[in-house]
Amino acid sequence: MRIRSRSARAAGALLTAGLVTALTAGCLSSGDTNNAGGGGSDDGTVEIMYGFTDSSSDQFQAEIKKYADAEGINVKFSPTPDFNTLISTRVSGNNKPDIAIFPQPGLMKSFQNDLTPLTDIVDSANIDAMVPGIVEAGQIDGEQYALPMSLNIKSIVFYPKQAFDAAGYQAPTTLDELTTLTNTVKSSGTAPWCFGIESGSATGWPATDWIENLMLIQNGPDVYNQWVQHEIPFNDPTVVKAADTMSQLLLTDGNVNGGRQSIASNNFATAANPMFDNPPACYMYRQGNFVARSGGFPDAVLSDIDNQVGVFAMPGLTADDKPVLGGGDLASVFNNTEDSAKIMNYMASADFGKDWAAANGFISPRKDFDQSAYPNELTKQMATAAYDSTAFVFDGSDQMPGAVGSGTFWTEMTAWIAGQESEQQALDNIEASWPAS
Repeated sequence: MRIRSRSARAAGALLTAGLVTALTAGCLSSGDTNNAGGGGSDDGTVEIMYGFTDSSSDQFQAEIKKYADAEGINVKFSPTPDFNTLISTRVSGNNKPDIAIFPQPGLMKSFQNDLTPLTDIVDSANIDAMVPGIVEAGQIDGEQYALPMSLNIKSIVFYPKQAFDAAGYQAPTTLDELTTLTNTVKSSGTAPWCFGIESGSATGWPATDWIENLMLIQNGPDVYNQWVQHEIPFNDPTVVKAADTMSQLLLTDGNVNGGRQSIASNNFATAANPMFDNPPACYMYRQGNFVARSGGFPDAVLSDIDNQVGVFAMPGLTADDKPVLGGGDLASVFNNTEDSAKIMNYMASADFGKDWAAANGFISPRKDFDQSAYPNELTKQMATAAYDSTAFVFDGSDQMPGAVGSGTFWTEMTAWIAGQESEQQALDNIEASWPAS
C-alpha cells in the first residue's frame, strides 16, 4: 500500500516514522512456518513475494496462513525491503515467485510478458465487487493482470473534532467551500492547514499527492489519467491550475502552521499533531488514511480517536462529485498452479483481511466488505469515502516513470515549496525530465 504508502517508494521513510502501512518496508525474511519449497514451479509450495513488512507483514501472513492451513497449502513468504530491484533480478534469473504483490501499477506492467492474466484464475465476481478505479490499475490493455489486495485512501482531510465543532466549522462539500473554510479559519488568527513534506530520501511526495488530488477534482478521471500517461504535458494549463490552487490553499502567508519555510523540514507523519494542541495550531491536514496510526497521531489521540479526530474527503467541484485519490497493493501471478489460484481468489474475497482490519492495518478494496471488522468509526468513514466515490484513481506518481514519479516530481515540488524556484520552473523542469518514449 504506497503505503507506502506513502507509497512503496516512501517505504523507508514510513518505517522510520513507525507507521504500520503497506508502504513500509523491512528486512528480507521468510516469515512462514511452511517454507519447505522455493516457489517458482509447481513444487507444492506457493511463494508470495512483497515489499511491505513490519506489523503489516505479520498481519498479512496471519491472514494467508489461516486460509492456507485450512486448505493444506504450503506457503513461503518472501518480504524484502528492496522489492523493486529484487523482483527484476529474480524474473531475469528465471527464479520467479508464484505470486508477487506490487506497490505500483507501473512496475507490475513492466512484467507483462512474464505474468499470467487473471481471466481464468480469479472469479470475476470477486473483481466486480471491488472499487472500479483500483481494479483498472491492475489492467493492461483492458486485461486483468493484477488484483487489488488492499486499499489506501489519500483524499482524506483530518481535523480536531472537538475544537472544529466548537468553533462552528462545518465540513465543506465543494472545493469552493473548502477555500471559504480556509479563509474563515485564517481570519480567526489560526493557520487553517497543517502541512509537511519531509520524508527522508522521499521528501516531497506529500506535495505530489496534493497536485494529483487537485488534478482529479478539477479535471475528472479521464484528463487525470491522460496526464499520468503523459498524453498531457506536465506544464499543461490544467496542471498549472492545480498548482495555483494548491498555492492558494497552502502557500499563502498565514495558511500553514509554521509558515511556508517550515514545510520542507516538517515530517509528514507528525505534521498534523499541532492541530491537537489546546488551542489548535492548525485545523486541517490532508493525508492518507495511514497517518491515523501509531507513529503518526499522538498516542493520546489514537486511544480516543473517534472523539478526537474528524474526517472529510477532499470535495469535488459540486456536492455530488466525490472523486477520490488512492492506492493499494496489487497481487499478480507468475506461476499459475492450483494452489496459487486458490490463494489469489482468497485474497480477492470478502473474507480476506478481517483480522488485519481489526488490527487497524487494512482497508479492503471490496465495496461489500463487512465494515464491522474495522476497529473504529473513523476507519469506516474513510473506507466509505472510497466505496461511495464517483471516481477513484490510483496515485499518479506511482504510475509514472521512476525518473519522474519518485524523482523530479518529488524534488521539484520541494524546490518550489521551499522558494528555491517558481511554480512554473518546477513544472517545466518536471516536463523536461520525462523520459523519451
